[in-house]
Order: sequence, then C-alpha cells, then structure tokens
Amino acid sequence: MVLLGTLINGALIIIGSVLGLFFTKIPERYKETVMHGIGLAVMLIGLQMAIATDQIIIVLLSLLSGAIIGEFIHLEEGLNRLGNWIGSKFTTTNNNFSVAQGFITATLIFCIGAMAIIGALDSGIRGDHEVLITKGVIDGFTALVLTTTLGFGVVISVIPVVLYQGAIALFATQIEKWLPEAFLNGLIVEVTAVGGLLVLAIGLNLLKITNIRIGNLLPSIVTVGIIYYIYQLI
Repeated sequence: MVLLGTLINGALIIIGSVLGLFFTKIPERYKETVMHGIGLAVMLIGLQMAIATDQIIIVLLSLLSGAIIGEFIHLEEGLNRLGNWIGSKFTTTNNNFSVAQGFITATLIFCIGAMAIIGALDSGIRGDHEVLITKGVIDGFTALVLTTTLGFGVVISVIPVVLYQGAIALFATQIEKWLPEAFLNGLIVEVTAVGGLLVLAIGLNLLKITNIRIGNLLPSIVTVGIIYYIYQLI
C-alpha cells in the first residue's frame, strides 16, 4: 500500500497532539522555558538542513521569488484566517498562541525536510515505509511537546502533512519515467535547504527574536523546483 507510511505518520501526529492537549495547564513559566527549548532545537534542525545546499544562488532566488508571490497573494493572512476559522469550531484552552500559529508552525516542521520527501519517495518508488514510520515516531513526540504550548493548531497540521506526503508518494510511483535520478537527488537537496531556512525562521519567531511572515515565504518551496530546473538547463 503506497500510502501506508503516510497514514502511520499522520496517526502518530494525532496521538502525540491529543496527549499534549492534556498537559496544556502546566504553569506558564514551564511553558515559556519549554518553548525556548523547542525554538533552539528547531533552529538547529533548520541550520542542519540549510547548509546542505550545493547552490546558494538557487536558494536565494527561490526565497526572493517565493516572498514576492506570498506577499502578493497575502498567503499568510489567508492561512491565519483558515487556521482561526478551523480553530473556532473547537474548544482550546491555550490563550497565548493562536490556533493559526500552531497550525503553521507544526505544518512546516512536519512537512519540510529530507525525511518527509525521501520517505514519501521511498514509499512510492520502492514501497519501503521505514523512513516515514521513523519520521512518524519523531513527529509524534514533537507534536506532544508543541501542543502543550501551541495548542489545538498542532492537531490540524496532520491534514497538510498527509496530503503533502501522500501526493509525493503517489507522484513517485510515476516519477522515474519523467525525472532522471541525478536530477531528483539534486532537487531534494535544494528543497531541503530552502525548507531549512524556513524552519530556522520558525525557531527565531518562537524565541521572539523576529516576527518573520513565514507563511508568505512558503511559495519558495514550489519556486525552488522551477528555478532548479532552469538552472540545470542553463
């Protein structure tokens, strides 16, 4: 079953998030310190991903083009409205962070990265779900911790995670017919690098060092593929 790894990953995120909801009433000073720890760890993950790039110009152009598109269509505002609308249908006890922030933060952490892409490709091309199941265990523990501070929005992130990884897995069943392996491997490196910078931005925002509109940078995950293709042609 092509989607087995993706479904297990999604189920583990839900389990971790639900468990985290039971710990939302811990004292605020604990939440603050935990959030600082999460922010530092997220920054480290982002840096490790970002330095993998072989072509910094591709990363730069991807971020610039993605930022222009995101600002033009007001992507972050739309994501905030979507997250808050979904959150309004449920009861949440967390008043410090919006549902949208939890949704966007968790979605980026769970979706962007080598394990999400490579794991989904392995599921589609080879029917091997080990990477996604391993990622699911990590995501489950991460969801538990995130939910204690960011609230219900983390639970909702399972929707884009399943759609994103599921789409890649289904696409991967046909991808070898269209893309050479060398091109695919190089593209994964650059997508991971761009995603790493977005994850780094999450960490900076969680630590309240910056207030980067990460949602408006999300189109860069798409534009990096186009720019990488053009770069290879040139």
